[in-house]
Amino acid sequence: MKKRIIRSPATEREDRVPPGQRVVEKLPVLHYGGIPEINVSKWTFRIWGLVRKERILNYEEFMSLPMVKVFSDVHCVTGWSKLNNLWEGVSTSVIKELVDILPEAKFVMVHSVGGYTTNLTISDFFQLDALFAVKHDGETITPAHGYPVRLVVPRLYFWKSAKWVTGVEFMEKDKRGFWEERGYHNHGDPWREERYSIY
Repeated sequence: MKKRIIRSPATEREDRVPPGQRVVEKLPVLHYGGIPEINVSKWTFRIWGLVRKERILNYEEFMSLPMVKVFSDVHCVTGWSKLNNLWEGVSTSVIKELVDILPEAKFVMVHSVGGYTTNLTISDFFQLDALFAVKHDGETITPAHGYPVRLVVPRLYFWKSAKWVTGVEFMEKDKRGFWEERGYHNHGDPWREERYSIY
């Protein structure tokens, strides 16, 4: 059955490029540190924190989850935007079917290989166009772009779309992630130019 394509709301705007951004044709490769070598036979996806029972999925279990396609633009805090991306993967909303999230949970910390983290409100995390992507423009995501699984949150700057994801932690109180601790804005809305924080 052909998958319905979810269009990120910003792709419907007359002007799709946020202030201070320039359009690029190819998706640049930016990340902190080297590209990890991930053996999918040992990779797991953990869901924990404010849930009634922790859940751990192996790669086969994760890939057997229902998949969606999302059409979105990408905006990097460094000033580039890549329009017309087609992602395929597991909607973040599927997490609600895998675990019983406690009502106190208001924030999410996404964890990645090597200890990288990024924080989100639970509202941003569960937006309809947010997903754990395994493909980009019809091709399996490369290691440089986050293989085997990367988060994609189109409404926020791209550093929030963590590469090499290994799990999701639900939290009652907000806690800054890797780049947020290093001066990036705690929220990261490109339309408001929420690039950096002073705190």
